[in-house]
Amino acid sequence: MRKLTAYLTRLFAVDAMILFGIVCVLLWLVNCLRSFEVVSVKGQGFGTLALQALYTMPPLALSFFYICVGIGMVRALMALQNSHELHIIHTSHGLSGLWRATLSTMAAGSLVAMLLAHVAEPWANRQLNVLSSSIAADLVSSTLKPNRFTQVTPGVVLLIGGREDGGLISEFFADDRRDPETRRTYIAESARVMALDDEYILQLQNGTLQYSADDGRYSEIRFARYDINVESLSQQTAFVNPLLERNSFELLGSGLSSGEWSPEAVTLLLNRSAEALRVIGLCLFVLAIAGFPSGRRARFRLPLEAVVLLVGFAERGIGSYSPLGTGTGAILLILISAMVLAIRFRPRRPVQEALQA
Repeated sequence: MRKLTAYLTRLFAVDAMILFGIVCVLLWLVNCLRSFEVVSVKGQGFGTLALQALYTMPPLALSFFYICVGIGMVRALMALQNSHELHIIHTSHGLSGLWRATLSTMAAGSLVAMLLAHVAEPWANRQLNVLSSSIAADLVSSTLKPNRFTQVTPGVVLLIGGREDGGLISEFFADDRRDPETRRTYIAESARVMALDDEYILQLQNGTLQYSADDGRYSEIRFARYDINVESLSQQTAFVNPLLERNSFELLGSGLSSGEWSPEAVTLLLNRSAEALRVIGLCLFVLAIAGFPSGRRARFRLPLEAVVLLVGFAERGIGSYSPLGTGTGAILLILISAMVLAIRFRPRRPVQEALQA
């Protein structure tokens, strides 16, 4: 790598990493505040709170990563323009170094985004579910106070009558309203929390399971024994997609070995891969708007960092609501940026020759 390319790549990377590190710390602190009920209500320690906040970070970090890369690039390019180094790069035929630095930044940013989307986020989802299940099991077996309604997660309320020797729980009651269409109520004479490998099972004895639909229908099932996965009670939604806990290598291996590709798995793989397109599109956009020196001095000028932020959120909004898929906004941004770059790199005739013509 040539010296100019290495110099520019280092400038882009340092600004992007510093900004992304600050954003990650802020996101972690916000997640700690959002999950503070783990300490205040569910009787857990700060270590559990910190872990839960950490496991919820990858999706949020992905939402800001490509924006941090774009803002890091635009800040570095603006600093080069203010010091007139960008003018020197253009006049001394250093555009190839600028292009190579941009391509290096795009490649490194795309790789990090792919690792976050395909590996880190599924792993964090699985660890978060295991931790939530452990918290719920601890809440049921030891922290839950008799004759007191306690909310395990939004929509799930538990009540016990008391505890006996050996961890046996008497008069168990659980009300699950997470599903807007069906309300489920568990009533049992006794219950016990059992550990099964990495999972926790809530074993109910002699009780009923009641279903109440939003249209007024009602059904009741009586049982002598009924096992509930504690993880299913600890999630904020009644139904959790198990594919979100599997990394892309597992999904690809499963599809290649069986020869069957479910539409949900294919869509998930495409959505995860779209994160790399976002990095590429925003880096090209930054190069198009800030990679060329300008002598204009506007009285009221919107900071380019704000422009990058607005474009990044607009791209994600287009991808979220587009019927063509998540990558629609990124592909559109790449095409627009490529057109702008093609226009700006188009060779121009000198003014004197143009007048003579």
